[in-house]
Amino acid sequence: MTDDAAVPELRASDADRERVAEVLRDALAEGRLDMAEFEERLEATYQARTYGELAPITRDLPVGQVAHPAVSLVKEPQDGGDWAGRIVGGEGSSSWAVAVMSGFERKGRWTVPKRFNCFALMGGGELDLRDANFADHQVEINCVTIMGGVNVIVPPGVEVVVRGIGIMGGFDHTEEGMPPAPGAPRVVVTGFALMGGVGVERKLTREERRRLKEERRQERLERRSGRVLDEGLGDHTRMLEEHREWRRDLRDERRERHRERHEERRERRRRDEY
Repeated sequence: MTDDAAVPELRASDADRERVAEVLRDALAEGRLDMAEFEERLEATYQARTYGELAPITRDLPVGQVAHPAVSLVKEPQDGGDWAGRIVGGEGSSSWAVAVMSGFERKGRWTVPKRFNCFALMGGGELDLRDANFADHQVEINCVTIMGGVNVIVPPGVEVVVRGIGIMGGFDHTEEGMPPAPGAPRVVVTGFALMGGVGVERKLTREERRRLKEERRQERLERRSGRVLDEGLGDHTRMLEEHREWRRDLRDERRERHRERHEERRERRRRDEY
């Protein structure tokens, strides 16, 4: 089997699904899809797990091809980007965690070591890397769970590779495949899950989410305030411009609602699993 033949079987990331959802939203706004078709394809998008499942969804739409990223097995250091100050070296502020019929949590400002080991027996833990620093460009998180679970939260831009083994349990692969930001670290999740699970999810910090939401709100206000056109424009042109503005606002609101619903579904799945 060639490498090209294996590409459709690669796991798709949330970013890949969101790119497909964006094509669908544009098609809805342009009248290429009706609401029933849009909702059906959007649901299939968020349920897709591989590139092979994503490709047919937009095959008959403009910009409908799903790009298959090349996956490197070695994390090479990169210069620049916003991550330069977060690769700090050293040994890490915490290198292990244990939960036996209890729980553990690592979050906030902490330094992830080159290898972090955690164990959960009939318990659970959460490792939040959104505000963390990293001891190296590639760090490994080794999780062993027995009738328990561990959830790893990474920020946007971080590359994720999952290599764990599950028996009557499993490791979450949904965040694999996203191209990293310049200089961002790679997080390798390994280990063993027996009747348990290890989840990986990508989240913004609450402050970043509030900032982006406020920026979108300001953009909408600025667009609305700029609706006054040049005096030379006729009533018909003005009506068309206002209609386009309304459709853009509607598309933005729908996009935000779908993102919130997708995140709520993921949160419910996490709670059900653990």
